[in-house]
Amino acid sequence: MSKKSWKPGNMLYPLPAVLVTCRDKKGKDNVLTIAWTGTICSDPAMLYISVRPERYSYPMIKESGEFVVNLTTENLVKATDYCGVRSGRDEDKFQAVGLTKGEAEKIHAPIIMESPVNIECRVKDIVPLGSHDMFIAEVVNVQVSEEYLDEKGTFDLAKAKLLAYSHGRYYGIGEQLGTFGYSVRKKG
Repeated sequence: MSKKSWKPGNMLYPLPAVLVTCRDKKGKDNVLTIAWTGTICSDPAMLYISVRPERYSYPMIKESGEFVVNLTTENLVKATDYCGVRSGRDEDKFQAVGLTKGEAEKIHAPIIMESPVNIECRVKDIVPLGSHDMFIAEVVNVQVSEEYLDEKGTFDLAKAKLLAYSHGRYYGIGEQLGTFGYSVRKKG
C-alpha cells in the first residue's frame, strides 16, 4: 500500500459536531457550532472546546465562565450547519432554526431541548493556541433525554443518530461494531 505526504494539518477525523450554548452577563443567549472538542479527563470529568477569539460567543464564554455542549443528531444537521455559518451578532439563531431553549440545572446558560445530551460545563482554564483558544472545562452536570435510554438506563447511541464531522461534511454515526474489550474476551 503506498502513502502520499501532505502538508501538516488536522487530519484527526471524524469529530463530533456539537452545538455550544452560552449566555452573557446581561442575559443574552447564543448558540454556535463547534467541531474542535473532546474529552480530556474522566475524574474529574473534563472536556474542551476550541473557539476563535473573533467569534461572537467567545467573550460570552470567557466572561461567564460557563457553556453547554449539546450533542447533535441527524435531525439537527441543518441547525448545526446554520449555527456554524451565521453569527449571533446578526440574529437570534435559536429562533432562526427553531431550536427550543431549556435551562441548564447547575450553570446559567441555555440548553437545546432537541439535543439528546446536554453537558453543562464550567471553565477552568483558557489556553491561547494560535487561531483558536482552548477552553478547558469541568463537567458539572449532564442532562439526557429519556427517549434515548435503553431498558437498562444506558444511552442508546444508535437510537440517537448522532452527527460526526469530517472535512466540511456531516455524517451520521452508523451501527455498533463491538464493545470495549470484545477483541480479547473469552468466548463462553
